[in-house]
Amino acid sequence: MAPHRAAAPAADPPPAAFARAAPALLESIPALMLLAVLLGFGAAAPRFLSGQNLLNILIQSASTGVVAIGMTFVLLTGGIDLSVGAVMLLTGGVAAKMALAGAPLWEAGVAALLIGAACGAVNGAIVAVLRIHPFIVTLSTLYLVRGLGLYLTETRAMNLPPGVLQFGSARLAGIPAPVVLLAVVVVLAHVLLRRASFGLQVYATGHDAEAARRSGIRTGRVLFGVYIISGVLAAAGGLISLAQLGALSPTFGNQREFAAVAAAVLGGASLFGGRGTVFPGTVIGAVLVQTIENGLVIANADPYVYPMVAAAIIFAAVFLDSARLKKIRRLRVRRIRPATLAQRATDA
Repeated sequence: MAPHRAAAPAADPPPAAFARAAPALLESIPALMLLAVLLGFGAAAPRFLSGQNLLNILIQSASTGVVAIGMTFVLLTGGIDLSVGAVMLLTGGVAAKMALAGAPLWEAGVAALLIGAACGAVNGAIVAVLRIHPFIVTLSTLYLVRGLGLYLTETRAMNLPPGVLQFGSARLAGIPAPVVLLAVVVVLAHVLLRRASFGLQVYATGHDAEAARRSGIRTGRVLFGVYIISGVLAAAGGLISLAQLGALSPTFGNQREFAAVAAAVLGGASLFGGRGTVFPGTVIGAVLVQTIENGLVIANADPYVYPMVAAAIIFAAVFLDSARLKKIRRLRVRRIRPATLAQRATDA
């Protein structure tokens, strides 16, 4: 009798193969969107794809990217920080006042970062201890902190010393300083989220706070920590923007919280918590937001269209987040199919 040979496994039908590849495809949507936007604006205005303009986009993305990274930490816990734009104004105002008074730039920068940390600590303490929803908490501190910033600056524009603008246009090893600072923040944030126990606790808290608490994670400390990180990075983003502009106006940082949320969510972070990455996710999202803004300018679009485009970006971010999350959950559910009689006979 000829030896029994096991039947070769049949190739997966196309739907099954697609089901396995679809999650990865969905996760790559931010990169595909960025590519589509680049090609679209490049076709509308050829000079858009010039090396100098692409470098300008990266430089202009630095401030938004740093703030969006802080927002990503908060979103991962299922929260939100609407006060980051106001923190940019307050900390930028403090740094500007100190610089105009003759203080060294590094002292002004450290003071701004400390104030940003304090603002984040207030948000984190209220959210973690009083258990008030982050939306309400940070909406309140948005008005409070912006009011303090306007009081400090007396709602007047301030032109900063030339050294500030020189720092914003400086290069380190041939790389623009804002890009270097963004890269440093990205590396530190990525290591903190992916290599440190704190990062695992952040993901666990956002995925299921009650389960994380039962497993021994001090979720209150985690929430307190992520809001401090958001406050510090909002201040850092404000300093980068201040160094690029060389001036501070009463509208400084206005509505930057929406750009930060859009960048994080377009990069794959979930508004429901527990999912998202700093690199490449949020970085791509920040570059995408800035690419659209830059492309509208290069294409000589009507300035009145800008707010509508911003609204479309935010809507697209929320829609994609919801659709992507639902689809990934469906595709990752294992469907156990009963074996056929022929398969059972072969296995026997």
